[in-house]
Amino acid sequence: MSNKNVITNLTIKQMAESSAMGFNKEYIARSSDVNFDILGKAFRDTGKVYAKLKIAIETNNCVSDYCEYEMNKVKQLEQAPQAALDFLAMLISNVEITEEQNFDPNNNFEYTVVNSILKERPGFSKTDGYDIALHLLEDGTQDIIFTGPAFEKPLVINNSSLNSLNESGTTIVASTPDITKDMIKLLTEVNIFSPEDVNEAGQLKSGAKIKEEFILKTADGSFDYEIVEIGDGKGRNILKYDMDRIKRVSNPFVDAEIAATMASEEETIAAWNVYLSEGNYWSYTEDLPLDQNKKDEFSKKYKDYFMNNYLLQFTKNQLPIIPEDAQVFDLQEAKMAKAQAFIEANNL
Repeated sequence: MSNKNVITNLTIKQMAESSAMGFNKEYIARSSDVNFDILGKAFRDTGKVYAKLKIAIETNNCVSDYCEYEMNKVKQLEQAPQAALDFLAMLISNVEITEEQNFDPNNNFEYTVVNSILKERPGFSKTDGYDIALHLLEDGTQDIIFTGPAFEKPLVINNSSLNSLNESGTTIVASTPDITKDMIKLLTEVNIFSPEDVNEAGQLKSGAKIKEEFILKTADGSFDYEIVEIGDGKGRNILKYDMDRIKRVSNPFVDAEIAATMASEEETIAAWNVYLSEGNYWSYTEDLPLDQNKKDEFSKKYKDYFMNNYLLQFTKNQLPIIPEDAQVFDLQEAKMAKAQAFIEANNL
């Protein structure tokens, strides 16, 4: 099923972003009926029902004691139009998540189809075999039913269930956290850069440097360099960083960001699938709720991703702070000088 979700979601996305339908002569030659008349069909006969109930109440000709049933039904019918509008608005806000740039295609493809129908996208009209029906139920709730070629069976969504999910902070489609944005923000929070390296927008300036306290030094307090060969027998020094200390200092901030992401388990799965999984996707139906092993795996991969894709770029090939140490030098002479220093330091 997961593979079908990915294939179908990506296919629909490709269709939506492509102008191919505009060059399909068969498509542009036929009419496309997108008038699903959702509310019209749902409330077609409610006026007569409402009138009969009102008459029964006014004439005290009710089938229930004290006209309790009839008054409840009248109240339901009076509230139904607004409830239907709220239902549709809530549903649209859920399925519109499928349009997000970093949307996880492992989500149920049926909601992408629903969004395409509601947005009247080419290929998802009544003419193409799709339909929508809204039903007012006896208990006062409402069902909306989607049918069409892409659905294995009619998709039924109840407004009270959808509302309960939304009130608890859950949606039927998982939104993917913008980890790129979060990690750029994290760089300014992990306390390894100076405050003056952060601009007014809360982002690192282009020339930002890791604080000197995180640069490795020798026993005599001078900078400890790594020598890299740059060709033609020449080399230069680059700074070496205390990576263990950088990790220790930054970990509490990264842990806090991970905890914020994990507050929503479905968004955690989306973040994993889009950014961290390396093809090992998690399922919204089989892996929720997340067990501790998956939470630990997410935490480790998140930290590795942050370190490898964001922090390490500030430790690679960084030139010495002292200008004379940043000069290009002869590699052979440097090796001889290093050997001589070793001999002197060890009284050899």
